[in-house]
Amino acid sequence: MNLIGKVALITGASRGIGRACALKLAKLGADIAINCSKNKALAEEAANEIKNIGRKAIVIQADVSKQKEVELMVETTIKQLGSLDILINNAGITRDSLLLRMKEDDWIKVLETNLNSVFFTTKAASKYMIRKRQGRIINISSIIGIAGNIGQANYAASKAGIIGFSKSVAKELASRNVLVNVIAPGFIETDMTNALNKQQKEIILSSIPLKRYGKPEDVANLAAFLSSEESSYLTGQVIFVDGGMNM
Repeated sequence: MNLIGKVALITGASRGIGRACALKLAKLGADIAINCSKNKALAEEAANEIKNIGRKAIVIQADVSKQKEVELMVETTIKQLGSLDILINNAGITRDSLLLRMKEDDWIKVLETNLNSVFFTTKAASKYMIRKRQGRIINISSIIGIAGNIGQANYAASKAGIIGFSKSVAKELASRNVLVNVIAPGFIETDMTNALNKQQKEIILSSIPLKRYGKPEDVANLAAFLSSEESSYLTGQVIFVDGGMNM
């Protein structure tokens, strides 16, 4: 796979899956715009790693739940890096609680960050990609968006929404050679899974046929394929990286 000459914008790329995607695409030749909302220092560390690989990297601090900030982020990417060929929507949060205890703000904030952001970024980026008649949009959902999970009604709704949104947009943009696909990770070793207690981890592991958590690189490898010409006949697909949980 070869991404030389391509520019990728990755939201929530200062750590975890987003950071792994940024590094993987850079190793294949892409220049990277790293979005972060708060921890700019971590984002700068990732950018420096990419620069050491020999690729260009910029950090754009923006709240992707805010439309104006997203539009400026896309404009900045194109202005500073010269193009926008790949968009990976990875930013996401959890605010877990049982439904009867869930606060309205926890519902709204998760939907705004996880789902509204995908609408804003995809709309802004696709305007440019349509003119180029080329682009890749990869939206990170979750197995929870298919299976649901106790205490995560807000998160499940946001991730399920990403899937329906992506399939619709894939149909709209296909004639312009803009491909839209979804990656649905299972349980990946990130800050989110690290917060689980021992009992929770044991229960989850028992439901994974491969009997291990995935790594951010497992998701990044698929993101790289979906970003490349090798995936030119794939659009509107939901691909699980889950160790077999969704079989």
